[in-house]
Amino acid sequence: MSYELTIEPIGQTIEVEEGQTILDAALRAGIWLPHACCHGLCATCKVQVLDGEIDHGEASSFALMDFERDEGKTLACCARLESDVTIEAEIEEDPDAESIPVRDFPGTVTRIEALTPTIKAVFIETDEPMHFQAGQYINFFLEGGEYSRAFSLANPPSTGREVELNIRIVPGGRGTTWVHEQLQVGERVRLSGPYGRFFVRKSAPEALLFMAGGSGLSSPRSMILDLLEAGDTRQMTLVYGQRNRAELYYHDEFLALAAKHSNFTYVPALSDEPADSGWEGFRGYVHEAATAHFDNDFRGHKAYLCGPPLMIDACITALMQGRLFERDIYMEKFFSAADVQQVRSPLFKKI
Repeated sequence: MSYELTIEPIGQTIEVEEGQTILDAALRAGIWLPHACCHGLCATCKVQVLDGEIDHGEASSFALMDFERDEGKTLACCARLESDVTIEAEIEEDPDAESIPVRDFPGTVTRIEALTPTIKAVFIETDEPMHFQAGQYINFFLEGGEYSRAFSLANPPSTGREVELNIRIVPGGRGTTWVHEQLQVGERVRLSGPYGRFFVRKSAPEALLFMAGGSGLSSPRSMILDLLEAGDTRQMTLVYGQRNRAELYYHDEFLALAAKHSNFTYVPALSDEPADSGWEGFRGYVHEAATAHFDNDFRGHKAYLCGPPLMIDACITALMQGRLFERDIYMEKFFSAADVQQVRSPLFKKI
């Protein structure tokens, strides 16, 4: 059984299967709706129901209050149709965004490599190529498809059927522990995607600043490799931070790229490296390294941020102090049910 969902103001009607959420149906039809946590907690995907009946599902009473339900609002990531429905959503047009329908991609794990003591690169050859924009992410179905976790794609789109995921083990985390301790080469797995609106605004003339921490390097790496492969001539800078040298992965690759491309600059930063280690690079955090490198003046840039929530907030503060503001700052936001309340930056109305 299925129902019809009409999405305003674009006036497009799609088919929604019984039990399928509004958000999943829209993304699989190539229609982007604002969303973030996908757990019914952050309220980013709130839409207005104009006509029809829906089930609110697991929507949090904090993200979707009782009076909002009475007013006909719902969360697209949780809501399921009980009749034909018409909704109204805030859909922003972006000239650099591609409309790529979300699909399922079965594949085989071909390689697993230790990048650092806590991060592994998982390479998966999908049965058919996945088209995506550099910076987007996928859902990786774990333990035989019992559940999924979101991971950014670390490879550029040009690699065809092979995708790369850089996965940091989270203490006590069911999914990342399984990947690090049980996932085997040759295992059949499934991905769905691509997801997200984190991509380079290629039509903008400004220089590019990438700020990354931890395994948040995945998306910026995909973006940078894609841009350099295409011969992009804009100035681009990567400021990448880790705690110590052992955790600083793809360091040699970025040094080589900086030596080869005059328009690419690499600024590594270590926040907890032993004083006697011989490290000659910047000592401190990502936002401090960027502030020092640009002399606290970020004007004329588009900034792309990816990393832990505390790093993101510190980088936003530094950028705004250096006269770069919301319209020129982009980031990918990953939420879990546990940390959703901590991730949202108080500096942004839209984030």
